Amino acid sequence: MKRVLIITIITLVVLGGIAGSIAVFGTFSDGIRSGQIVKFSKKGIAFKTYEGQLAIRGFDEGDNGAMSNIWEFSVERSEMEVRQEIENAMEKGHDIRLYYKEYFFQFDWRGDTKYFVYKVEKVED
Repeated sequence: MKRVLIITIITLVVLGGIAGSIAVFGTFSDGIRSGQIVKFSKKGIAFKTYEGQLAIRGFDEGDNGAMSNIWEFSVERSEMEVRQEIENAMEKGHDIRLYYKEYFFQFDWRGDTKYFVYKVEKVED
């Protein structure tokens, strides 16, 4: 009986560890979004995170035919080159393409969103 209990506990711990790892490190999807950076900031009290907003342009059947959609994203603290490229594009008003990964869950110590940018490209005119 003791043996069954020990095996059950070990199995539950291992399965819990696997589920926890997937929740923290597993990605749900990845993709690309293009537009112009309208906001990028470092924020937080206990956990400093880098958060941004991308204006995605599109077309609407309204009066002027143009519309803007705001997409919020985060950048890992370790991604110094990505942060610098985003800041440069914002200062110069360039359109950029952001490559991102979407995680299963949002954790406060990582960022305000589930979307994390890992690569930036300037959109050529």
